[in-house]
Amino acid sequence: MNYQTTVSSNEETKKHSRKNKLKNDLNQKPTSAYVGASWGVVIIGLLSYCIGLWNANMELNEKGYYFSILLMGIYAVISLQKAVRDKAEKIKVSEMYYGISWVIVIASLLLLIVGLRNADLLLSEKGFYAISYLLSLFGAITVQKNTRDTEYINTTTEKENS
Repeated sequence: MNYQTTVSSNEETKKHSRKNKLKNDLNQKPTSAYVGASWGVVIIGLLSYCIGLWNANMELNEKGYYFSILLMGIYAVISLQKAVRDKAEKIKVSEMYYGISWVIVIASLLLLIVGLRNADLLLSEKGFYAISYLLSLFGAITVQKNTRDTEYINTTTEKENS
């Protein structure tokens, strides 16, 4: 009896089983309710932040500052989410790009904090801008993740069917 062959085939079966389990875990397409909720979060966050800026009694340059921080933050979190996802999928991402993505996300948050700290606004208004900003960033990350998940699953399904 060849015990080594039996052990090797059992190990191969376990590896194959783990690989299939991981593949099945990654192949779960986001539900339409989750995708819709994610888009709702982005829209609510962006609209509330922008409407708040539009109605605010502040200088135009100050409104521009807060709007620029919003755009910078959204771009930064989408870029960071993409870099993190690429690393998880074993797609090459330079450490410099990955590090810069983190730096820009942190910088956008710090710029918002500094701006709100020094702004001549009521505490409730400062909280409103902070929550709307974070809601927008969270929603942007979630929409990006859903888009990547759906694209990954569609590509994998096409490869398996052909």
